[in-house]
Amino acid sequence: MKGSFKYIALIATTFLLLFSCNEDKIGENEFGTLKGKVVASGSNAPLENVRIATNPVSSTVFTDSSGNFTIENILVGDYSVEARTDGYIADFEPATINANVTSNVVFELDPSTANNRPPTAPVLLSPADNEVLESIEAIFSWNSTDPEEDPITYSLELRNVDTNEVLLFENLTDTTLTYSPLTLGTQYVWQVTATDEINDPVISAVSAFEVISAPVDNRVLFVRKINGNNVIFSADENGQEFQLTSSEVNSYRPRRNVRANKIAYLQNDGSNVDIFIMNRDGSEKRKITGPVKPNGFNLDEINIDWPEDRVSIYYPRFDKLYRVQFNGLGTVELYQTPDGSLISEVVVSETSDLIVLKTNNLQGYDAKIYIINEAGVVLDTILDGVDGAVGGLDLSIDDQKVLYSYDVSGFENEDYRRLDSRMFIYDRNTMTATDVSDNKPDGTNDLDPIFSPNEAFVMFTNTSNDGLSQKDVMRLDLSTQDSRELRHEDAFMPDWQ
Repeated sequence: MKGSFKYIALIATTFLLLFSCNEDKIGENEFGTLKGKVVASGSNAPLENVRIATNPVSSTVFTDSSGNFTIENILVGDYSVEARTDGYIADFEPATINANVTSNVVFELDPSTANNRPPTAPVLLSPADNEVLESIEAIFSWNSTDPEEDPITYSLELRNVDTNEVLLFENLTDTTLTYSPLTLGTQYVWQVTATDEINDPVISAVSAFEVISAPVDNRVLFVRKINGNNVIFSADENGQEFQLTSSEVNSYRPRRNVRANKIAYLQNDGSNVDIFIMNRDGSEKRKITGPVKPNGFNLDEINIDWPEDRVSIYYPRFDKLYRVQFNGLGTVELYQTPDGSLISEVVVSETSDLIVLKTNNLQGYDAKIYIINEAGVVLDTILDGVDGAVGGLDLSIDDQKVLYSYDVSGFENEDYRRLDSRMFIYDRNTMTATDVSDNKPDGTNDLDPIFSPNEAFVMFTNTSNDGLSQKDVMRLDLSTQDSRELRHEDAFMPDWQ
């Protein structure tokens, strides 16, 4: 009886084990199918070549041209299905797979820029709202930032209130823009638009400014260096300054002709320099020289002259002297140095046919100042046979006094440095030169001297002899000792008519 009981128990245990094993094998061998579609959010356009993967891992597939996909023979169970492709934010959807059943899932993918934020509206910095500009050049500046640091492209709209003319500057990547010429005595409004090419553009507030009326009565001209370029300014007797040329170009050696009511000056681009003229307010700039351009041993050291009663502007080109009419016609060679020396500076009499020249060698030295007539005949020698740099010429109205500067130290080097440049007035009647730089501070140079219109003063440039320091325009009363007066800071190459 006891043996029969053990036999029955063994049969029951075996049956239970077999039942358990058969149940596990049925679950492991059940499969289903997963189908789905991937579209773009909003447009519902099908997305091709989207990578479809699951967790737990099964097969990895890609959508077809209709955005559809199928994963077959996937084990039953719960899955997280991922859809991923470039340009869109990856998405995850749950899916339950049942035996011998097709499950479906749909993805709507958002563009990867869906959460991108636009740049901030530009804040206009300069010109300040309602500012009055004292030149015909405006330097526009503004500020804008992008939260995702996306590149920002700007456009600037500038409108002339008087004429309603609109200028549009597009595809700007910097937050500054320099524009010239503005119209004098005119009001402008401006606005900046910013875009990251992802979001809708953002627009700044509108800002206004105006340009002062033309200061056509300014009698003093000078040059100031801005952003590496020489820029011409005019000034009145009270020192009020007005910018005439753009800081984007290199303009220098201004010479005003009162009768023509225009200003001649040099402007260079690289190795080429031309003569330009403009109105006294800086408007209507135009080039008047053609192939025969001014040139010499150093473009910064050559000058031009425009006598009051002449239609022609005189200028040097290596060893030759030329003149050209201010309308750009009639270029004529007047003189050639007999020894091949280079002409660097010229002053033409307003009352006769006398011309004062300064010549030098290729290094700027071995300088000579002498007077010729229009026929090229040498009439007088002012300075010759000296060491050191010579420069800066002017002639009195009666042709009897020649003003110049000369480095009395006699120093010469390849950088054309001056150590003690002083101003002299040569009297042709007495044939003597008088030093008028008696009160010049030690270690400085007096350069580019010119007579005042009444010849009671001399206006000139003073600067340290280190060749690096700031230059200033000074005025000297010829009748008074110790009368050096600062007229314009950070300025040089004066003209006073």
